[in-house]
Amino acid sequence: MFSTIMVPVDLVHKDTLAKALDVAGGMARQHGAVIKVVSVGGELPNELGHNAGEFTQTVEEFAKGLRDKYGVQVEADTVISHDPEVETTSALMKEIERTGADLVIMASHVPGILEHIFSSHGGYIAQHAKVSVFVVR
Repeated sequence: MFSTIMVPVDLVHKDTLAKALDVAGGMARQHGAVIKVVSVGGELPNELGHNAGEFTQTVEEFAKGLRDKYGVQVEADTVISHDPEVETTSALMKEIERTGADLVIMASHVPGILEHIFSSHGGYIAQHAKVSVFVVR
């Protein structure tokens, strides 16, 4: 049913991703799908790497850990942005097309007052993506 599952991840908050990753791992096993782990990062140094190369390596190591844990094919995909705060949602929408994903599984927090005014990344993607989106809280 699904062949490519895109899972957007923010590794700064990787402790909040477990439930969505478990869903993605189970779905990938059930459908024989590949998981594309997508992370949007900046060009400036941060806790995930001193530069774009280190950031990419961090995401690739994370993907390897998921391959080992779930026993499915997992590929890392990084997007380097000038301003990740502003460009993350649009970058993820482009990655859905570029990766050929037919399902997006993403973690989301419980909506608060701000989400009634501004859409979260998950909320926007769920409303506008042309593929199925599974938002896991």
